[in-house]
Amino acid sequence: MLQRISSKTVSAREVRPALAALQPVENATLALRVYRGLREMLMAGQVQPGQKLTLRELAGALGTSPMPVREAVQRLAVEGALEALPNRTIRVPVMTKTRFREVRRIRIALEGLAVEEATRHLRAPDFARLEKYNGEFTRGLQRRHPDLSRVFRANKELHFAVYEAAAMPVLLGAIESLWLQIGPVLYLSLRTRADYRGRSPAPDWHSRLLGALRRRDAVSARRALEGDLMSAGEQILAEGELPE
Repeated sequence: MLQRISSKTVSAREVRPALAALQPVENATLALRVYRGLREMLMAGQVQPGQKLTLRELAGALGTSPMPVREAVQRLAVEGALEALPNRTIRVPVMTKTRFREVRRIRIALEGLAVEEATRHLRAPDFARLEKYNGEFTRGLQRRHPDLSRVFRANKELHFAVYEAAAMPVLLGAIESLWLQIGPVLYLSLRTRADYRGRSPAPDWHSRLLGALRRRDAVSARRALEGDLMSAGEQILAEGELPE
């Protein structure tokens, strides 16, 4: 079919540049899967700030060749989520207190907007899902030996279920970009604050958020979200683990 069209309408010289720009579907799909897998790893806090990894390690963990991993790492480096070092080494960026405060301020602005918009779109099935995530998060914090990966994931799923309900894909992408940078810090803090987990104000802020969302009270919902981010952030800054 391509031969017939090209012989009648365009020359081979005109066709070749367009073909050269195409990527094999299988390779593109694999590269996208690797990219998404690494994004989820970062957003779920499965690596620590400053931690070094190699392309070989990542490729082995993902069961693929280094090439799609290298492409994914390059994309994530542009997003500020990873740093490419010499000798094929990758590092999770170190988070300073100054950078943390800046990211938190932007998160409050963007995630607050998403919460406000979500108040107009959430329906009964959405609230059932939010209550499920909040229950998993709260019960997880109260356990003597909690599965912190599950606790953190429940918190993330709760937040993003609200943000997705805003139906603003550009805004959601910007929020995801910030979580790529902040995820490792949030999870590390949760893991190291054993004495704080049982008295964390997060469940209370979540309850306030869900209550405001049910009432379609955008102002109160935004305040609850801000309270959640501020209280967690202040505890992280007070720990003294982040460099200046």
